[in-house]
Amino acid sequence: MKKYKKVVVGGTFDHLHLGHKALLRKAFEVGEYVYVGLTSDEMVKKKKFSERVLPYERRLKDLITFFEVNKFKNYRIIKIHNAIGFADKIKSLEAIVVSEETYKGALLINRARKEKGLKPLEIVKIGIIKAQTGNKLSSTLIRAGLIDPFGKMIKKVKKR
Repeated sequence: MKKYKKVVVGGTFDHLHLGHKALLRKAFEVGEYVYVGLTSDEMVKKKKFSERVLPYERRLKDLITFFEVNKFKNYRIIKIHNAIGFADKIKSLEAIVVSEETYKGALLINRARKEKGLKPLEIVKIGIIKAQTGNKLSSTLIRAGLIDPFGKMIKKVKKR
């Protein structure tokens, strides 16, 4: 039995990696219906190595493929243009799934919900997934060419 009827999770989901997949799996584990906020191309322009962020349509396709492979059915993906997205507009949301890294975003969302007279969301937090380097697995490290989406170090070929 799921703990919540409707949960929300959000992110850029660039180079869909093991950390993203753990976050999404947790959302489907605790929620009957999952709303996914996917950042717009405009929103990612401030990210490190932003020129290497996959376009919105590709990130959307990768999410849908992941959901199909895992037989996740009850979801809706919504393009977001800021950190709050739609989370302060859907009254029936009950929980938000975040990583340790994005926990502060959940607090911002709850503040925005409170300002609009909505009930704050329960916060479900997962731990950080580590890469082979010992750092947290992140799209930034993938875009930098240091690791792959599985957290394995990419071997650099020495030039002669």
